Amino acid sequence: MQDTLRPFEADVGRVLDIVVNSLYREREIFLRELVSNASDACDRLRYESLEEPELLGEEPELRIHILVDRGKGLLTVRDNGIGMNREDLVANLGTIARSGTARFLEALEKGGKEGLDLIGQFGVGFYAAFMVADRVVVLSRKAGEERGWIWASDGRTGFSVTEAEERPPRGTAVTLHLKEDAKEFLDPERIETIVRRYSDHITFPILLEVRPKPGDTKTKRQEPRQINSASALWVRPRNEITEEQYREFYHHVAHAFDDPYLRIHFTAEGVLSYTALLFVPALRPFDLLDPRRRHGVKLYVRRVFITDALDSLLPRYLRFVTGVVDSEDLQLNVSRETLQNNAVVARMRKALVRRILDALAEEAKAEKPAGEQADDDAGDENGKRRSWLDWWRDFGPVLKEGLIEDAENRERILALARFKTTAETGWTDLEGYLARRRPGQTAIYYISGENAEALRNHPQLEEARARGVEVLLLDDPVDEFWLPEVRAFRDAEFRSLTRGEVDLSAIPPVEEEAAGEDGEAALAGAELDRLIARMKAALGDAVRDVRPSKR
Repeated sequence: MQDTLRPFEADVGRVLDIVVNSLYREREIFLRELVSNASDACDRLRYESLEEPELLGEEPELRIHILVDRGKGLLTVRDNGIGMNREDLVANLGTIARSGTARFLEALEKGGKEGLDLIGQFGVGFYAAFMVADRVVVLSRKAGEERGWIWASDGRTGFSVTEAEERPPRGTAVTLHLKEDAKEFLDPERIETIVRRYSDHITFPILLEVRPKPGDTKTKRQEPRQINSASALWVRPRNEITEEQYREFYHHVAHAFDDPYLRIHFTAEGVLSYTALLFVPALRPFDLLDPRRRHGVKLYVRRVFITDALDSLLPRYLRFVTGVVDSEDLQLNVSRETLQNNAVVARMRKALVRRILDALAEEAKAEKPAGEQADDDAGDENGKRRSWLDWWRDFGPVLKEGLIEDAENRERILALARFKTTAETGWTDLEGYLARRRPGQTAIYYISGENAEALRNHPQLEEARARGVEVLLLDDPVDEFWLPEVRAFRDAEFRSLTRGEVDLSAIPPVEEEAAGEDGEAALAGAELDRLIARMKAALGDAVRDVRPSKR
């Protein structure tokens, strides 16, 4: 059945144009993305086969096969995973069906390393193939179905989907017709180096086969041989895993190019038995503030992939965390639906949240006190590790959502938080704020609004300044939502200087400076009281209050 040429969805066309023309320097990542997609396809079939063993058919051993055809200039990445039918090919390779597309494209057009990172994060890594190929052909047959389908495109004019004349093997084969300037990827040593660098941890065997050019006596035909270790990285002893292996595993599970800010690798034994390898990113994902964004943690049961869409595994305010959790307690045939309210998952969630927050707390404590951090604290420039304050600026708004959602861990999250302040330091943590309280001060005072600089000049700060009271400047939109839910930190209540009457009289004023050169004396207390009373009477309901000012 012949299918006419279809145009790409407009957004796909823009992605392809950016990928081909702007992200040219890191071309080898196309292979990482194709192998990652193949691994996902095998993972999904392995899970589906738990309910329907017949889907595996005559190929129960799942694997990934890379074929280098030097004579024809073709590079093929094939898997025997779940496969795709006609509808899947159109939906997955012809459109981008995800919220936040416009923001994604805007960020992608900036190019550079950030753009490369976004390709994987947004699930469109397949299009990286067009960095090295002027034509891509996808042959696929979905597990449990008889017909195979061929998707083909030059990456410019659109794509076609036709029915395969013969029944292909189960799974998907992506064949790249390499460009003349991309023939380096026909070198088997180059392919092996890339696979070992980016995909050694893939849990399925990756086989490499080489077909030499006719008449090429130097290159021998290579039968398929395995080029990756194919073992689950997270179950290896930690002292046997190199930093490079950890880093590349993070790149795989997070579809990221940055180095992780934090790694959490542990095995829990006892009431629950599971292994977790989790990562906190250093750089903010482009859609971090979208509440619909899911965390990037994959759930395995005894090394068998179950799902990467289990919302109940971590709370929404930790949606930036990626990695794997491998349980020994869950049943292999557990359904994704029952997992949402599973007691084992609930206990794992509680323990995982505590581990993550404790690890973040260690990072925060390892840095100099927040009260000593200036507003221009250095970030991730020149490859330096980000400071806690710099990381907090990006991820703090999301973490503070936990103050609303997670009452049990509210104190832990508040201890991590950094706030702008009227103090000269610019930023503070709450412990530092409490340590600097004035005599007679029992509350944590704050003022909220849209802009911290405008808040610094708010008239309500005058009396606080006169008494040496430090005030938090809350200009994050999420602050308005958690403040009504959180009454206190340690023994100190949160109190707004702009809501209701605030009595600071128990806090002694800072010693007044000597009178200015003009020799004018301040109004005596009794005289000032009489003046205020007359002004209140004269202004009536036109003002809410009349207060003295030292400005």
